[in-house]
Amino acid sequence: MKYLFSFFTLGLLFAFTSCIEIIDDLAINEDGTGTFKYTVNISSSKVKLNSYLALDSLDGKRVPSLDEIKGYVDDVITSLKKQEGISNLTIESNYTNFIFKLKLDFNSVENLQSAIKAVAQENSKKRYLEALSHNWLNHTKESLVRSIPKMNIQRAKNLSAEEIKLLKEGTYTSITRFANDVARFDNSNAILAKNKKAVMVRTDMYSLSQKMQLLDNTIYLNKSGGEN
Repeated sequence: MKYLFSFFTLGLLFAFTSCIEIIDDLAINEDGTGTFKYTVNISSSKVKLNSYLALDSLDGKRVPSLDEIKGYVDDVITSLKKQEGISNLTIESNYTNFIFKLKLDFNSVENLQSAIKAVAQENSKKRYLEALSHNWLNHTKESLVRSIPKMNIQRAKNLSAEEIKLLKEGTYTSITRFANDVARFDNSNAILAKNKKAVMVRTDMYSLSQKMQLLDNTIYLNKSGGEN
């Protein structure tokens, strides 16, 4: 499966066989610095996952061992720590309940995007460079254009009824926080926080596998942080 070695799509390792919750939380300060949090939660399927990890293969595909998965996560963290403009990186890895929480600070949105691309490229061994050419973040003082890194899920168009059911039970939530008030946004499914400084978009994993653009959004800011 593509991006198997990237923490940012770790949950997709079992996307067709378990219920997954993924949350990306991007907070941008007025000076362009910020904090990025990424959570993969597969705890509701931990019994099933442990049974799969005891197998050598699943549906004709090799199943990595728990030690290998730990190694994948460690490799990604090591790579991230070397990237320019990234600091205060922490990772909480719970291999009992299969909950993974990444947190880091960045000097600019451009640094964050470059770091993720560099790590994905390093761990994919240059096999998926075409997908990495996509820019999913474009930030100015007045707006943020964002999507999520392309996740090419194999077999997405030839799913069994059980796979579709599990994907529909999983969710992907994208949250963007700002220092200034949000004036408006383009995604009709997005929700504005009561304080007007955060926007959330959520979809189920099946819908996302069929249409990656569901989380795309352009968010426009009030320059002063107040009303227009």
